[in-house]
Amino acid sequence: MGSEWCGAALLAAGPGSGELLFLLLIFLLLVLLLLSCSRPLVLRRGPGQVGYLPSPGLSRGEAARRARRARRPGALPPPYPNGWYRLLDSAQLPRGAVRSLALLGEQLAVFRTQDGQAYVVDAFCPHLGANLAAGGRVVGNCIECPFHGWEFRGEDGKCTRIPYAEKVPDFATVRTWPSCEVNGMLLLWYHCEGAGPTWAVPEQREVATKEWVFCGQTEHLVDAHIQEIPENAADTAHLAFVHGPAILGGSDLRYTRSKLWDFMKHTWKAEWQPEQEPNEHCSRLLLQHTATIFGKHISLMDLTVSARQVGPGLVFLLFEHAFLGRGIILQTVTPLEPLLQNVVHTIYYQKNIPAIIPKLILRAECIQFERDITIWNNKQYLSKPLLVREDSSIRKHRRWFAQFYSEKSTRLPAQKEGLDW
Repeated sequence: MGSEWCGAALLAAGPGSGELLFLLLIFLLLVLLLLSCSRPLVLRRGPGQVGYLPSPGLSRGEAARRARRARRPGALPPPYPNGWYRLLDSAQLPRGAVRSLALLGEQLAVFRTQDGQAYVVDAFCPHLGANLAAGGRVVGNCIECPFHGWEFRGEDGKCTRIPYAEKVPDFATVRTWPSCEVNGMLLLWYHCEGAGPTWAVPEQREVATKEWVFCGQTEHLVDAHIQEIPENAADTAHLAFVHGPAILGGSDLRYTRSKLWDFMKHTWKAEWQPEQEPNEHCSRLLLQHTATIFGKHISLMDLTVSARQVGPGLVFLLFEHAFLGRGIILQTVTPLEPLLQNVVHTIYYQKNIPAIIPKLILRAECIQFERDITIWNNKQYLSKPLLVREDSSIRKHRRWFAQFYSEKSTRLPAQKEGLDW
């Protein structure tokens, strides 16, 4: 009710005083947010919470499940491209901890030794198949199986001890996975043929030196193929239609174009390009954002965003503002299942800037991203889409993204039913 009254008041006031009222509204919101919370913004969206339209007589979850069953996903590319993927934040794995993770078609055990080193191994013990992460514990630099006490070294997977055996067989090993810790995250290298990493994850200097501090994080589950998400960067035509309407209209696509919020518009200028050797696994999107209130340009909301895609699952979104400073949103996309992506946005910002600024940026990013989720969750992948000349960058992006697939990449069988993974 409050937001409707504010919108009506702005419309009634007209262009002359509308901008002043809008800035007053923003100021009051800032004050309320500053008084209510100084902690980082953390927002987790569970399965089916966003991205699906309601159905009469059904709960939100039931409507999402029905939509997934009825959907025909199309002729999909391989579900797990080769590259680096976020497993979890470093802070989520303290010393001596063991975590069980299921992603990329694999079941993994992740553990951190007392000296701080993190390791990733296959979850199942080669002895009798017990899950190392379901009751297993860290012993030295090894993980101990909860069934018979076999100990496997994190570095190479070699079994170093069997409590009841005189000798440990040379072939007693568990598979280890290449991993690294960069920018406050633990990441895993995946390659369908078992090849080692062909590039390193870039370290963001300001994050490593703590010049920029953690200000918030959002997490979403997206029912789509991983390729659909980065392809948005090359689809510059959708920016005006999906992301042009005011963020005040929220993320529900049925209402974003409501005349109530028509007094405010976002304008985007975008250019996407792949990078050249030796960084051909990277691409860049340059975004210039401006906003208007009743047709008048509001320079306070001018923003430059440089988005660098690194492989299939990492994006570095650098923000620059004339006097609100600089920061970064790290976007990670990790396939949990063929058509289920875990997407995390983590923002770091200059420590001398009031925390409300990065929190507002992250909240705005969240609203815009949830608009895209509704498209992704309900669309069909077209291997041969009908494109016009202005869509040429989409075709260019698909050629660029194809480098992350191999001949032996896992392929999905033809889908005759809905998304019942």
